[in-house]
Amino acid sequence: MKPFWNNCIGALVLVLAFHPCLAQESDGQWSDYYSIEKIPLPATVDHQVGGLATLSDGRIAACFDSGEVLFYDPESKSWSEFARGLMCPLGLLEEPSGSLLVMQWSELTRLSDTDEDGKADFYETVCDDFGITGNYHEFAYGPARDKEGNLYIALNVASNNGGVFKKVRGPWSPIGLAKEHMDVTNGKKIADEYKKEAGRMYSRVPYRGWVLKITPEGEVVPFASGFRSPDGIGIDDEGRLWVTDNQGDWKATSPLYHVEEGNFYGHPASLIWEKGWGDRNPLDVPVEELQKKRTREAGFFPYGDMANSPTQPLPTVDPELFGLPKGELLIGDMNQPNLIRFLSEEVAGVMQGAAIPFLLTPELGIGNHRFAFDKNGSLWIGKTHLKWAGDEGLARVTWNRKPLFLVDRVHLREDGFEIGFNEALGEGVPKLEVSRHTYHYSSDYGSPRVDDQQVEPLEVSVSEDRKTLRFALPEIKEDYLYSISLKRAKSESGHPLM
Repeated sequence: MKPFWNNCIGALVLVLAFHPCLAQESDGQWSDYYSIEKIPLPATVDHQVGGLATLSDGRIAACFDSGEVLFYDPESKSWSEFARGLMCPLGLLEEPSGSLLVMQWSELTRLSDTDEDGKADFYETVCDDFGITGNYHEFAYGPARDKEGNLYIALNVASNNGGVFKKVRGPWSPIGLAKEHMDVTNGKKIADEYKKEAGRMYSRVPYRGWVLKITPEGEVVPFASGFRSPDGIGIDDEGRLWVTDNQGDWKATSPLYHVEEGNFYGHPASLIWEKGWGDRNPLDVPVEELQKKRTREAGFFPYGDMANSPTQPLPTVDPELFGLPKGELLIGDMNQPNLIRFLSEEVAGVMQGAAIPFLLTPELGIGNHRFAFDKNGSLWIGKTHLKWAGDEGLARVTWNRKPLFLVDRVHLREDGFEIGFNEALGEGVPKLEVSRHTYHYSSDYGSPRVDDQQVEPLEVSVSEDRKTLRFALPEIKEDYLYSISLKRAKSESGHPLM
């Protein structure tokens, strides 16, 4: 396999909270280490996978765009139907009771098999405390569950490429374009002269552009705002909530957020539903004011290189099962034929980290949307496109137990970076190249790279055990991404750096 690029980019946010990302030329092929198997799907369903989960009995649960939930038995290689009639299901989660939670367009639903015949016979609403206008862009994602049993779901904002129905669910906010100009009940569209007033993306019913928390007692809490299209939501091994978002207006490039309660993450449309907001139109708030209010990204994915539309973050399992260090995040993307390893680090109280390409191979393909590890350590991947970029189908990735030479740690220093490896480096020092750039935060749809330039690494050294590479830089700039390329790096035993 030839690598698609030799540089990958990470992100920097806030003072002393910086995000490097590593990549390298490699003589190895991912197929030497991992097998990628396509799983045949029944012809009776749309092959776009919206949600994926490993069940306690070892079976794989998948939900499909045509509205079914099916179970796959890896032993017998057979499918069975558990539920049908769902609308655009985009997430699955098994409960301790054995019931299944599924995130539909309109609600979070519990599916239960009360008569134990292998099919769901009881569909129960868990949460529908959010608005729906009928806009085509109002997707809903999740759920993710923390150690206390709280559930988290994420909601898209609407797009002015489509309007709203005459009847909507939930209270309608009067802030913004008059509803009469947004009605598309009879197939109309928002007229071009009104689109700017509507906002590129808008939130006229609760809580579009929010992450909601659902407690074990059923209380629904508006948890965090400022999202545009947060397709990926997950909890890591430390109990931290991570959400990916998609590049667009107010999103300079696709970000990864460490999400905490009460924070605002950059897209102003959702502020209408912030407690105490008043009647101020978010479109009228100066960029400088929003900049001060927003919580910065934990990481950036450079658009067109590493990820265009990032998807679910999933923590890795024990290294003896899958070959990667435990506790990293694996993140997918709709447009790029790779997954992304994210190595988080807390610096000055802020989560940030390094992003590294993983399984960068055409064999993986694109549309990598939902993920689940099974009890044997295989990674299951569900693909979708929803009429945008992507693919469809189900795949299983299995490690062949061949050791990989990997970066397993990236640490920000006051004057540069420190990169750790899981094996000793071979003789000499890898060819090191560093560049940096940033983005503009604005209402524009994405941002070009700003101040993109090469940076000369200084004081390059390798530790005595040859497992750590250190280097300094002339300066470390706040809110920049640093791209670090390690060319021709090999381990002491001759393995290429993957």
